[in-house]
Parts: sequence; C-alpha cells; structure tokens
Amino acid sequence: MGFWKRLVGREQKAASLDDLMRQVYGGGRESGSGVVVNVQTALEVATVLACCRVIAEGVSQVPFKVYRDAAAGSEPAKDHPVYHRLYRRPNPWQTSFEFRETLMFHMILCGNAYVFVNRVGLKREVSELIPIEPHRVTVKQNRDYSLEYKVAAAETGETAVFGQDAIWHLRGPSWNSWMGMDATKLARNAIGLAVTLEQGQSEFQKNGAQPSSSYSVKDKLSPERFEFLAKWLDRHAPGGDRYGKPVILDNEAKWAAQMMSAVDQQLIETRKFQIEEICRAFRVMPIMVGQSDKAATYASAEQMFLAHVVHTLAPWYQRIEQSADVNLFSEEELAAGYYTKFIPNALMRGAAKDRAEFYAKALGSGGSGAWMTPNEVRGLEEMDRIEGGDDLAKPIVNKPANPAPKPASEEE
Repeated sequence: MGFWKRLVGREQKAASLDDLMRQVYGGGRESGSGVVVNVQTALEVATVLACCRVIAEGVSQVPFKVYRDAAAGSEPAKDHPVYHRLYRRPNPWQTSFEFRETLMFHMILCGNAYVFVNRVGLKREVSELIPIEPHRVTVKQNRDYSLEYKVAAAETGETAVFGQDAIWHLRGPSWNSWMGMDATKLARNAIGLAVTLEQGQSEFQKNGAQPSSSYSVKDKLSPERFEFLAKWLDRHAPGGDRYGKPVILDNEAKWAAQMMSAVDQQLIETRKFQIEEICRAFRVMPIMVGQSDKAATYASAEQMFLAHVVHTLAPWYQRIEQSADVNLFSEEELAAGYYTKFIPNALMRGAAKDRAEFYAKALGSGGSGAWMTPNEVRGLEEMDRIEGGDDLAKPIVNKPANPAPKPASEEE
C-alpha cells in the first residue's frame, strides 16, 4: 500500500461517525460556561449546523466554472482540465457539489481547507483535487515566506511534506496572513452557552418538566424510614405508578420546590438570543437559519434573501475564486486570461423583475446609452451566445413628428 493511498484514506478501515469525530476533533477549548467547544460539540448545536449548511450549500449549488478572456469577450474554457474538475468531478468519489460542501465546512469551522492537487504529465495538468481533513495538516512558513505542508496519512499517521504547488490552501479570515482563524475557538463562549442551555433544557424535560423539590418531616428519619420514603417518592416521579396524581403527606410533612422553572429563568428568551449571537459569529442572518422575524413581510424577507447572497455568500465567492486562480493556474495561464467564476444568478431568481429592469437599462432601454451587449446578458443568465449579439445597441433618438398639412381652406 503506497503512501498516497494511505494519505487520502482510500484504504482506511470503516469506523462509526462518533469514533471518527472523537479521533479527529476530540480536543477543544473550554468556554466560559465550562463546556469544551470543538468541531463536534459545535456541530451538535442546531444553529451552528444550520449556519454551516446555509453557507456551504449556497457556495456548492451555484455553477463554478473556468473562463477565458477572448477578443469577443469572456467564454467558458471547457477545454481546460481544471474546468471539468471544478464544474463536474474533482475526484473519482465526489461531485463538484460534494467537494465544495466539504471544503466549506472545513473553512467555516476550522478556518482552513486543504486540497491535494494531483498534477500529471509534462504539462503538469490537474487530474484530481483531493480534500484533506484540516487536523492532518501542519503548516509552516519558511524564512523566504514560502509555505510547506506536513500531511499525515489517514490510517498510519506517516507524514510527508509538500510544497505550495501541491497543496491548494483555502483560508478564511486571517490574522497572520497565512493561516485562517478557527471560528469554533473565537465563538466558543457563544457556542458553549448554547450547549449549556440545551443540556439544561434536556435535563429539565427528562425529569418530566417537573422542578426538583424537597420533602421535609418533623422528626428525624431512621435509615429504614428514609429508604421507605425514597421508594415512595420514586412512585411519584416520571414512570412511577402515582406520577401526576395528588401527593398524600403525613407527619406534618412539607413538599417544596427548590428549582426555578423555565419561565423563571427566561430560558426561551435566552435561547433566542443565543441563536442571534451565533449567527453574528458566522455572519448569517437569523432568518436564513429558520429564526423568523414576526415583523418581516414577504417583500422584506425577499430583500433579506438577496442580502444573504450579497453580504454572506459573495465574500466567500471572491475568496474561493481568487484562491483558485493563484493555486490552480500557472503564471502563463493567468497571463493568457484564464480565471474562475461563480455564477450566483440562480440564487437571484426571486428578483426576476428587478433583473429584467436592470438588463433593459443596460441594453439601452429608455434612450440611455447601452453599457452591456446581448451576449453579455445571456452569459449572466447561463444562455448560449447568439450571432450579432456582441455589439452595443445604439441609442434611439425620438424625433418629433412632422406637423400635419393645413387644409386648403385655411391656407386661403
């Protein structure tokens, strides 16, 4: 078995998801609420999972293509080997959607995503793009500012060192410029508090949503009497034969609640606030994770969805496009005009009327000068080019109509 097969884990033995997550992300940092926050515990928080999914799916569901600048304008470079890897099949076991979704989960939660770029032949063409789990990669910056990547094999732990030409390193927001910041560490207090609230509510519901209480009697209890009362109390607990029935007390006994209810703790309000707090950390609007705003109308909700594309997804598009350009293309290819581009127009379908008005003005409607050609508009809409569609429309000048000739009687 070669190192490369061990490295990417193609021959790795089957393991349960829980075992894998413990091995990969077992460590973590304790939050202010006392809960250890790592990738596994963070993903178990519904809001974190929803934020990751809405970003990852927003990046994965739109076309990601390679284009080439040409004399007649930009056109898809379907003959370039990277085109097929990014748009359809990056490796033998993943689709483009699955590949980008995996990378986004790595980037969102860990701040970094790593891809082995398998180049073959004399031309060093890209034949495979293999994602590597972040915990298996150690990055070092050399004195000349170049980066090297020590990658551990998935099964044996054997390591190998690769240069920047072999590893496509995608970074999230960075402090030192060469490593992305870990979101689960930066937002650990918000995530940890959400975990604590969920655990507390789960325990509360596990006890039948009944508060803890005390049973006090006048005289001192003997061990035998204590055991009898303990069994008696169990009969009134959830699952007991007297659960939910009136409690009969004797010997001047008193039963008093000792714990605040969920209403007293304002649990619901706190949990709502934690949803918003986690959304702030991941820069996702609460409405995108199912936290509805009662004051929102259909029109305002539509604008929120558009804002999600502009303010949440668009920065990720730019980050990935620029990273792909400098890591997957040679200097000669960049000089030849090759570049990558996301086509997010599919996410803007809800604003068809606004897009139609914009395109109409861009094509010169209303007498204004045109600044887009029909083929440029068709390209944005994922439509084929048409013959004669590369010329800017000339402005139409409306001349006043000639006045009607006067009747002969009026001329005399």
